[in-house]
Amino acid sequence: MPFTPTETRALLEQLGHRPKRFLGQNFLVDGNIVRKSIELGEVAPGDTVVEIGPGLGTLTSALLDAGAEVWAVENDRTLHRHLAVTLQPRHPDRLHLIEGDAMEWPLAGLPTARAASAFKIIANLPYAISTPWMDAALSGPPPDRMVLMLQREAADRYAARPGSKSYGAISIFLQAAYDFSPGHRVAAACFYPRPDVDSCLQVFRRKAGPFQFSPEIKAIIRRCFQQRRKQVGACLRLHLPPERAAAWLAEIAPAGFGPQARAEQIPVALWQKLGVK
Repeated sequence: MPFTPTETRALLEQLGHRPKRFLGQNFLVDGNIVRKSIELGEVAPGDTVVEIGPGLGTLTSALLDAGAEVWAVENDRTLHRHLAVTLQPRHPDRLHLIEGDAMEWPLAGLPTARAASAFKIIANLPYAISTPWMDAALSGPPPDRMVLMLQREAADRYAARPGSKSYGAISIFLQAAYDFSPGHRVAAACFYPRPDVDSCLQVFRRKAGPFQFSPEIKAIIRRCFQQRRKQVGACLRLHLPPERAAAWLAEIAPAGFGPQARAEQIPVALWQKLGVK
């Protein structure tokens, strides 16, 4: 069971640790949300699960109790040491714990051979890194399922539809590979200390045929959204060979989009055509 706010505060004081805002350290203190994460993740014995920022180990313990093999990365030295001393000895064969930055270890050290088979990501993400981490995590084999605690604004951005101001490059990359439904709102009272933003538990289910953009095309799409007012035809002429840009513009024309369209107007399926040579 998760620690209560009082127990969490006492344990942090015992460790001589003050929550670090820049690392997004808001510790989950609601058992219902932990159970919901396990349920939505459909965690079963033998599952391989990646966790980012395990903190005091509340979710980690639940994953291990459910029979999962967990690969976790913790950036805070004090918290990493706490987990290494208290939790890892109880599960020496199923908890793989490293100290490091999640941007350098987006899959928490999960071996490439293991990542090529089925795995899941279940995590209470540090909000400050959610989008760049997501981009890094999806650069390799896509996990079967992700259950992520997100800032509500980030969750809205990931699910944004074409034509909205929230729709951007990360919306395209995610929606090309995953299906997801509206997330579950999580009250600030579920954390210690309370975050200043609204939170959301979001489930991502890998499509039967997930589409992954190459690093080259991802960079081009990002540039198009960095210049949102620029017409897509003019933007692509700066970053693609003329014949390839012209071929893509010809492909999207039947859908009613010409060179004068803005990046935010173009649906995910049409951006995927840019990624197919």
